[in-house]
Amino acid sequence: MAKNKWDFSGWATRTDIECSDGRTIKRGAFKDCDGMMVPLVWNHRHNDPSEVLGHCLLENREDGVYAYGSFNNTPKAQEAKEAVKHGDITALSIYANHLTQSSKTPPCDVIHGTIREVSLVLAGANIGAYIENVMAHGEVLDDEAEIYHADDDGLYLYHADEEEDDEDEGETVKDVLDGLSEKQKAAVGVLIEQIMNGKSDTKQAVSHADDDDEEDDPDETIGDVIDTLSPKQRKAVEALIGLALTKGNSDEEEDEDMKHNVFDEYETQRGAALSHSDMQQIFRDAKKLGSLKAAYEENCENGVLAHDDVQRPLYNYDSDENPYGIGNYDYLFPDARAINNIPEFISRDMGWVNEVINGTHHTPFSRVKSLFADITEDEARAKGYIKGRRKKEEVFTLLKRSTDPQTIYKKQKMDRDDIVDIVDFDVVAWIKGEMQLMLKEEIARAILIGDGRQPSSDDKISEDHVRPIYNDDDLYTVKVPVNVAANADDATAAEALMDAMIRSRKLYKGSGNPVFFTTQDWLTEMLLLKDGIGHKLYKSEAEVATALRVSKIVTPEVFEGQTIGIKPEGSESTVQKPFIGVYVNLKDYNVGADKGGATQFFDDFDIDYNQQKYLYETRMSGALIKPYSAVSFYLNRAN
Repeated sequence: MAKNKWDFSGWATRTDIECSDGRTIKRGAFKDCDGMMVPLVWNHRHNDPSEVLGHCLLENREDGVYAYGSFNNTPKAQEAKEAVKHGDITALSIYANHLTQSSKTPPCDVIHGTIREVSLVLAGANIGAYIENVMAHGEVLDDEAEIYHADDDGLYLYHADEEEDDEDEGETVKDVLDGLSEKQKAAVGVLIEQIMNGKSDTKQAVSHADDDDEEDDPDETIGDVIDTLSPKQRKAVEALIGLALTKGNSDEEEDEDMKHNVFDEYETQRGAALSHSDMQQIFRDAKKLGSLKAAYEENCENGVLAHDDVQRPLYNYDSDENPYGIGNYDYLFPDARAINNIPEFISRDMGWVNEVINGTHHTPFSRVKSLFADITEDEARAKGYIKGRRKKEEVFTLLKRSTDPQTIYKKQKMDRDDIVDIVDFDVVAWIKGEMQLMLKEEIARAILIGDGRQPSSDDKISEDHVRPIYNDDDLYTVKVPVNVAANADDATAAEALMDAMIRSRKLYKGSGNPVFFTTQDWLTEMLLLKDGIGHKLYKSEAEVATALRVSKIVTPEVFEGQTIGIKPEGSESTVQKPFIGVYVNLKDYNVGADKGGATQFFDDFDIDYNQQKYLYETRMSGALIKPYSAVSFYLNRAN
């Protein structure tokens, strides 16, 4: 029983457990891998020899495949060894090909396959695959299987009945092949020639002329001679055939003297050999396919399985799913290059923001008080005098509203290391631009319809400090319903809106010609209105604005899906109705900020955390300052 020293042992894969990639490895799926020695790799990285950390001996068990791992002396291997010893890495994963599955795509059962390597991974697809034991130096585990083992002196054949002390005396494959008789060598040479020519005729007679001690038997076939090989010799021949197949599969020009070349070149090309289980499968398939070469190609073109939790495609080169000869050929593509060095913001349409910010009236003080005397009642009218009667005093009501300021801010931070490392553009200027843009949008939004946050939110811009126009007190904003039938279409609703806006103009007491703020959908429906013979009524937005008696139409994206609370007549409860839009002259809306409360930029450096911090901040108030200076519209469908 051969022995070796191992650094760890654990389950490479477990049976009857559904893995994260949808595959379930069935019992005995990798039974042919029992006793195989495979590379130990980091995270299935096959394109760099430095990622090979050592090797593993596989042991097929009833519950799965058990692995005994040994690290090599490379720096990466020693780092991995320390991580395993410390318990930082505990998961194992397999990479397998020649798969036989219950279906082409997961979920499916894996019935048969060949394990090509075992990987250390951070997380495996099979929850049962893990490192179970970490061995200290000097511990020895018995190896119960026959294995191949390659080292600097050649490919050795170890047998289960050899003692540990005799392992250093092992024979190389070349030594075993040199021990063949000339007749056996001739038979093997003819067999390899047949393989390379796509033939397989073991009944062909074999003859030799270089051995005077043996007489030719004219009835002796290649198969008869091969049957005379010992088990050790058969394994050496199988390894040699694997080399010949691999060499022939990659080189279109055949060697003129295959018997001589294959035997002599084995010493320098011994790494390219098929495993014992590969050869057994190839010999079985040769009976079905007609030749050993075809059987080899068939087995080399099956799917592969990388069984960690990084999902990889199962390539089947016999299908149209991936007909190319290079797996992962996209690795050869050039790296993607940025169109713009500075990332572009994905934002809402901001065209309306400056319309609001620049259109409002500004004062250098933030606490604003509005005082009005209501002289619209009959008691305030002038009266006629009748001689002898007592003259009555005029009576009118004083109205007052005060609005206090609130701080509105935008804060950001970045690690200084990141600022230094980003060299393609000025990231600080980029961040400042984003902060300023978003602060302006939030202020404009609060002025028109509020910030939309719940009153209980800590981030709420209070509607007592920045009063939204669309639902302001009835003294300042008139609410007008657009009445339509319950089943009215969009065109009918657009016509009703235009009628309501034209009729409501008499209610407007604001300054000059107002601006109508609405959504793109409502503007589109008005532009699509047609007369009785199918001609469009309006050719442009300007024509629609003229018909609505407003100076222009602006479409803030934040109006989409907005509702407004309306108290029906005689009711104390509020009902939410679809909000359409509002027209107002923003000169009647005052934005107040004290000298120290104007928008300012601050930056600071946190030494403890090596962070640069940025702040845009303003302290302001906002409110309509003229009664009946805005008119809001909402959709009111009949019940």
